Amino acid sequence: MQALDQLRESFPEAAKDIKLNLQSVLQPGGPLSDAQRWGVAVATAIASRNPRLRDAVLADAQQVVDANVIDDARAAAALMAMNNVYYRFRHAIGKDDYQQRPARLRMNRIVRPATTKVDFELFCLAVSALNNCTACMVSHETTVLEHGLTFEHVHDAVRIAATMHAAALSLELG
Repeated sequence: MQALDQLRESFPEAAKDIKLNLQSVLQPGGPLSDAQRWGVAVATAIASRNPRLRDAVLADAQQVVDANVIDDARAAAALMAMNNVYYRFRHAIGKDDYQQRPARLRMNRIVRPATTKVDFELFCLAVSALNNCTACMVSHETTVLEHGLTFEHVHDAVRIAATMHAAALSLELG
């Protein structure tokens, strides 16, 4: 994690906990595979919208996982940027008229990922948590559990998402 280690050194003292968490949540071990851990990290770093964090995570991820994982993570971040706004609106408003209308938004990548459906859904879940879309979180959490992941997988993915969000903010503390 050379790029992330260098980035962590730029965190101010106020973000010391985030600096330590950024290192620990990406360590091997636990229920997540390398592809799941780094896919979630890439997707949520992109969704956090901090170019320095994104670039560091991408640089380190490329040393661990293949290009398909990174491509799926990018696609998950892009799709959830759209879906989280749309479905968060429908859920928040709660009117039947909106619920009954088809989204008519392309989402083919969700059913045809470059890696596995369960990993892609996990990346989407983590980004949805970061973007606070309840409807998407519920949908993706249900899917990953139905496809054999556990509460521990979900928990660790969301821990990574939360840490990426905090790392992005920490880089802006000055």
